[in-house]
Amino acid sequence: MSDICKILIVDDEKEYRETYRIILESRGYIVGEAGSAKETLDILDYEYYPLVLSDIIMPDMDGLELLKEIKNRYDKSVEVIMVTGYGSIETAVNAMKMGAFGYFIKSHNPEELLIEIEKAKKIVNFQNQKIISINKKEGRRFLNQSKNPKMKEILNIIDTVASSNTNVLLLGESGVGKEVIAHMLHEKSNRSSMPFVAINCQAFSDNLLESELFGHEKGAFTGALDRRIGRFEQANGGTIFLDEIGEMSLNTQVKLLRVLEDKKIERVGSNKPINVDFRLIAATNRDIRREIKKGSFREDLYYRINTITIEIPPLRERKEDILDMINFFINLFSKELKKEIRGIDDETLEYLTKYDYPGNIRELKNIIERLVVLSKDGILRVKSTLEKTGKINSNNESSIIPYKEARRRFETEYILNVLKYCSNNITQAASIMNISRRQLFNKIIELNLKEHME
Repeated sequence: MSDICKILIVDDEKEYRETYRIILESRGYIVGEAGSAKETLDILDYEYYPLVLSDIIMPDMDGLELLKEIKNRYDKSVEVIMVTGYGSIETAVNAMKMGAFGYFIKSHNPEELLIEIEKAKKIVNFQNQKIISINKKEGRRFLNQSKNPKMKEILNIIDTVASSNTNVLLLGESGVGKEVIAHMLHEKSNRSSMPFVAINCQAFSDNLLESELFGHEKGAFTGALDRRIGRFEQANGGTIFLDEIGEMSLNTQVKLLRVLEDKKIERVGSNKPINVDFRLIAATNRDIRREIKKGSFREDLYYRINTITIEIPPLRERKEDILDMINFFINLFSKELKKEIRGIDDETLEYLTKYDYPGNIRELKNIIERLVVLSKDGILRVKSTLEKTGKINSNNESSIIPYKEARRRFETEYILNVLKYCSNNITQAASIMNISRRQLFNKIIELNLKEHME
C-alpha cells in the first residue's frame, strides 16, 4: 500500500459525485461512491478506503456527524476531507477540530482539492508504512517462537553466526521464509544500523540485473539518462541479500565472484573501481550442486557464498507451528486491511491445520489474506471463500482449471509481484519485465489490476 489509489466520494447529490469521479479517475484514482452517511459506514465496514471526500450538508446524518463516527471507528487509518457549497470559517474550524484532514469549498478551483488529496497521501502512506514495518518486525519476533526442533536449531545457528561477516547461503523451497531469516541475520549483526538491501535476481533480465547490482554512469547505454548507484553501493556497511541467486547468469556470476574477492565494483560504463564493504546473504530454491553438474552455476562461486549454509524446512514439516501462524496472519491482515475478524469456523481451521501447503508460508499467508478480504461478517470460512476463488475443491485437492485461466492467474500474480517490488512504478516495472510501458499498462487494464495497486 505504497500509495492512495482509492477515494470514497460521499454526497447526496449524484451530479457532484459524478463530477468528482471524472476529475479523480482522470488522475488515476479508484473511486467509490456513497449517497449518504449510513451508506458510507456500511461500505467502510467491508471495504477499506484510506480517504473519504464528504459533503457536509446531507439529510439524516450530516458530514460532521459522519466525520465523528469515522474517527471513532477507524481513527487515523481513514482520513476525511470535508466538502461544502457554503464556505464558513466556523464550520471549517469545527471540522478540523473533529479530525478532518482538510476542507474544500465546491465553488473553488478543483486543483485546490487535488493538492489537499496529495497532502493526505503522504499522511496515510506514512501511517500504512509504519503499520507494515511494525508487522514485519512482529513477524520476525514471531519466528523466534517456533516450536519446531529444526527451526529452533536454525535460530541457534543464526544467533551464533549473525555477528560475524561470514557469507550465508539459505536453501529451501519457495515461500519458506528465506528473506525473513536474512532480515534476522542482519538485525542481530554488528551491521544492523546500516542498510539491508534485498534484490530478487529472478526479477531482472541479465543486463538489467548487472545495472541494478553495479549501478551505471550517465550514457552507459540507451536510456541511462543519469548516473545510478547500484545495490552493492547502497548496501555499503550493511547487508546485501541476493534472493534466487540460482537464476543468475554465468556472466554475472563471474562479476559477482570478482566483487566478493576484491570488495570493489565498477559501475556499468566506468572503469573506476569503488570500494564496497557488505555482508552477503544469498538464497535459492534450486539444488545448487545439481546446477553445478549441469554447468549453470559456478563451483568457485558456490564455495564463496556457502561458508555457512542454512536449510529451511518446508511448512509441511513444521505442523506444530501452523496454528500459531494462522493466528499471526489473521491479526496482521485484520490490522492492515482495517477489518475486524471475530473468529474462524471449525471446518476452516481443520482444513488449514491439515493442508500440506506446497507454497509454504507464502501460500498460508495468501490464503489467510484472501479469507480476511472476502469475509463479510468477521468469521473466516473456507467454503464461502476459497472455493469461490477456485483455489481448492471440496476434496481439498488442487483444482484443475483451463489453460487460459491458469495463464491469466500467472500473469496477474507475476505483474502484481513486480509492481509491488517497484512500489507501483509502472515505468520501472516495465523495464524489469523487458516490455514497453504501454504493454504493461494495457495488461493492467486487461487483468483489472488497478484495484490491487494500493
